[in-house]
Formats: sequence, C-alpha cells, structure tokens
Amino acid sequence: MTKHLLLEKYGLFSAKVPRYTSYPPANHFQADLGHRNQANWLAAVPEGAAVSLYFHIPFCRRLCWFCACRTQGTSTLRPVDVYIESLLSELREVRSRLPGRVDMARLHLGGGTPTLLSPETMTRLLTEVFEAFSTAPGFEFSVEIDPTEAAPELIDVLAEFGMNRASIGVQDFEQKVQEAIGRLQTFQETQRVVRRLRDDGVKSLNLDLLYGLPYQNKSTLGATLEQVLDLAPDRLALYGYAHVPWMSKRQIMIPDAALPSTEERYDLSTFARDVLVGAGYRPLGIDHFVLPTDSLSLAADTGQMRRNFQGYTDDPADTLIGMGASAISRYPQGYVQNAVSTSAYAERVAADGLAGHKGYVLSPKDELIGDMIEELLCDGTLTEARLITNHRDMAAEISNSIASLHAAYPDVTVLEDGVLRLSAEYIALSRVIAGALDQTITPEAAHSAAV
Repeated sequence: MTKHLLLEKYGLFSAKVPRYTSYPPANHFQADLGHRNQANWLAAVPEGAAVSLYFHIPFCRRLCWFCACRTQGTSTLRPVDVYIESLLSELREVRSRLPGRVDMARLHLGGGTPTLLSPETMTRLLTEVFEAFSTAPGFEFSVEIDPTEAAPELIDVLAEFGMNRASIGVQDFEQKVQEAIGRLQTFQETQRVVRRLRDDGVKSLNLDLLYGLPYQNKSTLGATLEQVLDLAPDRLALYGYAHVPWMSKRQIMIPDAALPSTEERYDLSTFARDVLVGAGYRPLGIDHFVLPTDSLSLAADTGQMRRNFQGYTDDPADTLIGMGASAISRYPQGYVQNAVSTSAYAERVAADGLAGHKGYVLSPKDELIGDMIEELLCDGTLTEARLITNHRDMAAEISNSIASLHAAYPDVTVLEDGVLRLSAEYIALSRVIAGALDQTITPEAAHSAAV
C-alpha cells in the first residue's frame, strides 16, 4: 500500500482534531471553574518555585484575515494604554497571591501585537514585571514581533530588558497569498527587523510559516522558504493554516475555492519539510525545525522538550501563569482562562484583581492522557515504563492503551520492549492518533484539519 493510501486509511485527509497544546483542549474549559480555583492555585505554588509568565496583548493595528487568535483592531494607542493599566493591576494582584519568593523561568509577550506598545508603555510594563519577579537560572525572555509594527526604539527597549528570543510571523512572502489573507509584509521589512534584533544581541530567532494558504503552491512556498533561509533563523515553526470561519468570522474574507485540498496541504508540508531538512534543520515534533545547536534540540535529546500554549518548548516550569484578556494559565491542578473580551477582563480585574473565568480541574485520568499525548506529539513514542512511573495506579490501563493503539495502527507503529513508536515517515498522523486517546473529543466538534 502506498504512503498516501495508508495516510488516507488512517484518516489524515478527513480527520478534524485539536492541536493539543493542552489536554483537555480549551473548548472543554467550564464557566466559573477558573474563577473559583485561581486564588487557591496561586497560593499553592511552592515557595522558591520557578514559574513562567505570559502576558497577552490582544490589540492589532490591522486584523489579518487568516488569524484565529483573540485580537481586536485599534487605530490609536489610547485603548492599549488603558488595557495596560488593567494588566498591571492584575500583575500586582497575582504577585500578592504567590509565596514570598517565586522566580521567573520564562517571560513571554504575545498577542495580538506586543510591539504595538509605545517604548514608554513597554518600559513601564517590563519595569513592574522585573520588580515583581527575580529571574531563575537559564531565564529566557521572548516576544512575538510584527515587522510592520516594530519601531527600532521599541526593539531597543526590549533588548535592554534582556529579550533573548524573538518570534516573527512570516506566513508567506508571496504577494498574492498575502493579499488573500489580509497581511502585507515584505521580505525587506522582515529583514530589517531581523538585522536590528541581531544587532541588539538577540541570540535566538524563530520564524512562523503557514502552509495550506489560498493560492499557495510549491513554487511560491519554495520561493518563501529560500528567503526565510536567507534570514538564518535558529528555529522555524511550520503550521497548517486552520480554516475555521465558524470560530473566526474574519476568515470569511478568504476565498474557499482558493484553498488547497487536504492532500495538497500534505504535499506542501512534506515539500517544506524536505527543503528545511536539506538546509540542515532538524525536525522536531509535528511542526518545528531547529538548528542542531539550538537549545530545543538538546531538550529533545534529553527528553525535556514539552508542549504548551506556545507550541514546543524547553520551559522547565510546572506552572505557567497567563495574564491579560483570554490568557490561559496552567497549574499542576488544572487550567484557568481569563475573561476573553477586554471589557469583561477589565471588569474582573477592577472587582478583585484577578480575571479568571473558565477553567478545568484535572483528574488523574486527564493527567495520564495529557502525558501520553504530550509524549506522542513531542517524541512520536509512548514509553510504558515511564508512564507507569508517573501514573503508578494506572499500570494496567497504560499497557492496554498502548496495545490497543498498536492494534489500531499496525502499519505505521512498532511496539517493542514496551515502547510504541510511530514511524518517522508517518509523523503527520500524530494528532490523529492523539485523538484516539482523547476522551473528550466528539464527532461534532469543530476542530481544524489534521494535516
């Protein structure tokens, strides 16, 4: 049986599954559970622990049509500055609920467009962050940067506060594709920002690309990849465009007829993968590529690569605290999502300082399934001995699950010495197989394509 026929047999071209940056996925979070648990879970963080912080800046000068993130447009900085006041209030309240000494393992500014902030406002935000938290050994400070909205003075401010990792959204440099997704961004604009970041001492650069975009083909994608490689990023993320207009109304601006089929999407992803591997990048997980010298490559070798809301990471912290509208926190006990709209977020912060709304309390079974899905999506394996060590009361269930998956996917997996391994050439099936473990997924769930 040919590779394409096997992929079709196991549902790659028809399956709709979550991206599994959390388990359960965020659409299963329940109203008010976050609000009820947030204060207790903050207080339960151990003294001396290292946590990761995420700050969500949901504003954009323009709303790209392809984007399904929680964002809103603005033509002035006034609503942004008002929002930052709420964000600072939340930061102070969160810090007051934590033990006396808590360090930062990671700091990430995302959006939206964090680089929309003025240098003065960014300085004020970061000053309070670094006054509230000391940094842990190996601390990393990363920022999502829009090259069309990144003043040199702002990049200088970020560098002065120690930004050592930057992520730039490229998507595709082909103008026809950019026009179809509502995001005009030239190679020259991107190159200027990359050079500025390097000059300011940013040692690690990530670029985000999308396949499956309207009017995209191997020729245009190949030209984009050539330009991207000229920028010499340390990491690359190659995501499949998620066309979900029922969730993100702006996507109705993208013509359905111009989108590639699922089989064409797969061919684009494998084409890009071959180009990047041929250029010396190491494929990690389902959608990341890194230079062999990158820290994420080392984390993969030592079993320390993880998956969270920012994708693949070597973040060692057990607790991720998200602040800002719609931001999600991950505690050992479960998840908390802040109120989604900026107005509802501001109201909650004004009321008692915290903004938690939806949430989810993890059961031991949830923890096991989440652990299995994370290992599968990070390493393409399920290791019975490791899973039993972490979940001793579920040894029989672990053994049965691994045996059942091998029985369900015999052509693409190997089971040997208690390790189920997904064949490297069929890594695209990772999310499909993860969906077989997922006990929350339903046929009517409106998830994105598996490829």
